[in-house]
Amino acid sequence: MPTPASASVSASVPVPVPASAVARPVLATTALTAAAVLLAGCGTVTAGSGGSASPSVSAGPCGVAPTAPPEGWVRDGVRIVAVNDACAEFEMTNSGGEAVDVSVLFGWTGVGDQFGSNPTGTLTAVAPGATVRGRVETGRTATPGAPLVPAVRITRVRSVPTAEAPSQGGPCPASGVRLYADQGDAAMGLRVVGLHLVNCGTSPVTVDGYPQVQVLDEQHRPVDPLQVLKGGAAIATGTGADAPPQRIVLGTGEGARSTVVWRNTNDATSDPVNAPYLRVRATPDAAPVMVTPELDLGTTGKIGVGAWTIENARS
Repeated sequence: MPTPASASVSASVPVPVPASAVARPVLATTALTAAAVLLAGCGTVTAGSGGSASPSVSAGPCGVAPTAPPEGWVRDGVRIVAVNDACAEFEMTNSGGEAVDVSVLFGWTGVGDQFGSNPTGTLTAVAPGATVRGRVETGRTATPGAPLVPAVRITRVRSVPTAEAPSQGGPCPASGVRLYADQGDAAMGLRVVGLHLVNCGTSPVTVDGYPQVQVLDEQHRPVDPLQVLKGGAAIATGTGADAPPQRIVLGTGEGARSTVVWRNTNDATSDPVNAPYLRVRATPDAAPVMVTPELDLGTTGKIGVGAWTIENARS
């Protein structure tokens, strides 16, 4: 930032001072004040209860980074950089060989005080080897007199290849179709998640029968052994996954739906299986799309996949 220039005058004879120069000290003072304001704007510092904090150029938008990360601040290539009442700043390094889209779920480890909701931060198209930062609003419900830096932690990190990222809105993908999973429904150990396919291109899209799916673990490795059943009747009835297969031609703006069904039940025969990802191909020759239905399969070792059925058109 610019600083006022210094000057010195040496004279043994009084020198008349022009009237116009009287304002110069005021201008210099104003410049110094402006510089201080700009310096304060380089970072944000939140004061503790009953006091104030001086601005610091080392502070970021969410406060000052700690010298050592607290417990829960580092997970799966993501670390929290700084937290204050307004926001949490995080950083992710892509150590893989392809661009990825990342979703980071934050949680609360404190007692009595908590977030209004658990915020999720997203980063898209993070290149291989790149380190990028993101920010989420904490939405914290502050308690008077409580510490301003909450006990934040990273609860979960999920990533999908950018080339396989699901699409629910925005520009139409190069494939001409959108494919995404909904939030699903869970009751008494039964899980039901819908897969939605929308033709957002200009040419007809034909689906015939069942989508092809592959269950993947946290490292994107196939889960094996695992049964993928056609239809959901072997797991539960009345889920919408039991319609007979049919050939469907989707015009522009028309959609189809498939239903994925599983149970989270456990016995002593094996270890429970938790597989976050499902790689889906709408047709055998379609480009894959990776969705994240969080498949908590227990020890059941199977999922049911329904045939494509007509769904109301979506934009």
